Amino acid sequence: MAYIKEAIPIHLDEEVTTPLLCSSAYSQDYLPNYTLLNSSSSSIMSSCDPENGSLHNNTNGNSNSNQQVVVPQTAHQISTDSWLQAGFVLTTGINSAYVLGYSGAIMLPLGWIPGILGLLAATAISLFANALVAKLHELGGRRHIRYRDLAGYVYGPRAYSLTWALQYINLFMINTGFIILAGSSIKAAYSLFSDAGALKLPYCIIISGFVCGIFAIGIPHLSALRIWLGVSTFFGLIYIVIAIALSLKDGINSPPRDYSTPNERGKIFTTIGAAANLVFAFNTGMLPEIQATVRKPVVENMMKALYFQFTIGVVPMYAIVFIGYWAYGRNTDAYLLNNVHGPVWLKALANISAFLQTVIALHIFASPMYEYLDTRFGITGSALKPKNLGFRILIRGGYLTLNTFVSALLPFLGDFMSLTGAISTFPLTFILANHMYYRAKKNKLSIAMKIWLWINIIFFSCMALAAFIAALRLIAVDSKHYHLFADL
Repeated sequence: MAYIKEAIPIHLDEEVTTPLLCSSAYSQDYLPNYTLLNSSSSSIMSSCDPENGSLHNNTNGNSNSNQQVVVPQTAHQISTDSWLQAGFVLTTGINSAYVLGYSGAIMLPLGWIPGILGLLAATAISLFANALVAKLHELGGRRHIRYRDLAGYVYGPRAYSLTWALQYINLFMINTGFIILAGSSIKAAYSLFSDAGALKLPYCIIISGFVCGIFAIGIPHLSALRIWLGVSTFFGLIYIVIAIALSLKDGINSPPRDYSTPNERGKIFTTIGAAANLVFAFNTGMLPEIQATVRKPVVENMMKALYFQFTIGVVPMYAIVFIGYWAYGRNTDAYLLNNVHGPVWLKALANISAFLQTVIALHIFASPMYEYLDTRFGITGSALKPKNLGFRILIRGGYLTLNTFVSALLPFLGDFMSLTGAISTFPLTFILANHMYYRAKKNKLSIAMKIWLWINIIFFSCMALAAFIAALRLIAVDSKHYHLFADL
């Protein structure tokens, strides 16, 4: 590990020596400066206002605290990818095999009109919130390559730590859901050829976790996916096209369906959970980490990637969600491929494609954890170096083993989606994004924009609380029906 001595920004009077880790592929033009922020020990958050070049505290204005945020460089590559590659990373996330559950998880509880309006609204507000984060990427003249780095720069050390915790809870739960989904795909494919039931869901989840581990060992960082993003798109199109085609055939040949929403006890909680799934569908909770891979001009290129995601990228998801619900109505399953009728080989191909695409998609959402570990332990240079290869086998393998264990222990996919939306996706993507933009650009915003940002902050804070309560109820209800390591 090397060290770099760097002067503190103009409003501070000291110097600091901080650790430097960087990939040999970096150019000095792309290396972000270290961020060192002071924070009042008596305040919850403090902010550095780059517009005014001064340090502000939220409570008593005391800026003499010894608390500081030191942001390390990264062991992974940055500033190497085109906006189109970033767009495919984002699109891979929203068109992952999770889309096979949205007809049942979103449309079934909401019905036609609320479901359609909800999806359209979630698309628009998600684009807006992600654009806010993207435009803050170079705040203060430096690139903030992690979500927590940006939060730490705007607010201070406590927000840095809190954002770190929220993000990794979010990503851990998403990864857990991916492994459950991959295991469910394997089991669905197996069930097409055998009624013996020997291959239980926990066994399928273990197989999925092992394959995800092999892939994680072979792909060192997010930018290295490259051709694999094309492979992911190919597999995604296979299961989406098959699911749409078979659903259309079933819908045309079926009698009129019942599209009324289930009138069951606890309907309000189910509806709130569906609303959480709406925002979960469009958001990664790791936009700065994806933006870090994009070449300059970084904000302009990231906006192109976001426009790609929220126009072309959402078309497959919309198609499968609406057609799936149209074909089966109230009988729509939580995994759409369980509804469709057609040749066994075709359904098996769709399930295997869903499994393989999930392996690639999981790597995207696990990459911030891999980046943290590689940076923390100085894993740089060739991916095939014995030290680096051994590290990935041991550390990434251990991380995915924990994911796999939790997946097999509690295989309630819909509950994970809802709880993830409540705990992390709402706060990171909507509450924090709107408030960070407000704090960073406060002096340049119109009154109307300030009001709109605060409406978003308050509304999504209430939604997060309601979704959290609803998700806990769902888990409690499912716990009564399913035992640990259940074969769903």
